[in-house]
Amino acid sequence: MIERGIHESKIFNLLDDYPVVALLGARQVGKTTLARKIAQKWSGETHHFDLESTTDLARLSDAELALSPLQGLIILDEIQRRPEIFPTLRVLADRTPSHAKILILGSASTVLLKQSSESLAGRIAYYELPGLLLPEVGENELDNIWIKGGFPRSFTASSDSKSYQWRGNFIRSFLERDLPQFGITISGITLERFWTMLAHYHGQVWNGSEIGRAFGVSHTTVARYLHILEGTFMLRSLRPWKANIFKRQVKSPKVYVRDSGILHRLLDIADFKALERHPKVGASWEGFMIENIVNAFQIERHRCYFWSTHTGAEIDLVFHHDGELRGFEIKRTSQPAITPSMRSALEDLQLKRIDVIHAGEKSFPLHKRIHAIAASRLLTDL
Repeated sequence: MIERGIHESKIFNLLDDYPVVALLGARQVGKTTLARKIAQKWSGETHHFDLESTTDLARLSDAELALSPLQGLIILDEIQRRPEIFPTLRVLADRTPSHAKILILGSASTVLLKQSSESLAGRIAYYELPGLLLPEVGENELDNIWIKGGFPRSFTASSDSKSYQWRGNFIRSFLERDLPQFGITISGITLERFWTMLAHYHGQVWNGSEIGRAFGVSHTTVARYLHILEGTFMLRSLRPWKANIFKRQVKSPKVYVRDSGILHRLLDIADFKALERHPKVGASWEGFMIENIVNAFQIERHRCYFWSTHTGAEIDLVFHHDGELRGFEIKRTSQPAITPSMRSALEDLQLKRIDVIHAGEKSFPLHKRIHAIAASRLLTDL
């Protein structure tokens, strides 16, 4: 089992400060396993309710009656299946003195869990659990985690073929069982077509009208599907950074399949050799590194941007860190070089620095404000 101690400690810290903590993340990303590890280390009583279990659902038919007497740590797994419990959690959170902490697990973002923000405002902290990342598996596993992705069962599969099979089963289950819970009622086959189409747009600027025409629905319909896939942690949308300049700038977001392994399964890429030959290899590398960079800096999703102008200048990732604006370019090359886009971004955006993440073995300066960072040394050189 891969230890996820950094996440454990952060959740323990949040439980010290808040009566309710929401541990959010994609299905099968390891939320339940992490919650059980936390329960093992909890100093008092623990109580685990799985809201996919008919037995536990029956126990919670009167949630306030079932939960009020409990002390210690209460874990409610897959909370989005019973949103009507949130008002009860507010009552429990407001008790004085409080005898329990509540850890809720969910596979939907705070946007979809509107009840939590409405009922528990000021009482709840949110923590998003990503898939496995380079700090957890080690830089020697860079290629392995890139091709298989960060879902624990996919990454730890004994072979590429078994990992590929697991991801196929995950996609099928997600489309046929999970997504209908969030209001999408069209068939799993149609949804798979849509998701696969998005995989081919991975790393590109979103064009809802074009995708809607290809899919046979309106642009507002595909925008709603995009929103739901993003809200279930399957997609990342990078909003465009708007600089105060006279150049025409791109105004639509860029879309990425968040997990590289799921992307490769949707694109029918079974192993590393096939990936290296695929036309989306550069876009796949870009999305994979963006996930690792964003999580390394602990940047919230709504604070991540890209920048692009209609004349071709662009930067793959932009965000504020320690009060300064930083930019990142991601290149699947071993010989990174300064480009006109980088010079334009330094001038137009007034960036503190640009880091060029590349596939070579060494990190080195390209300019006093541009640094080439080897992906294998991402954790130490950023």
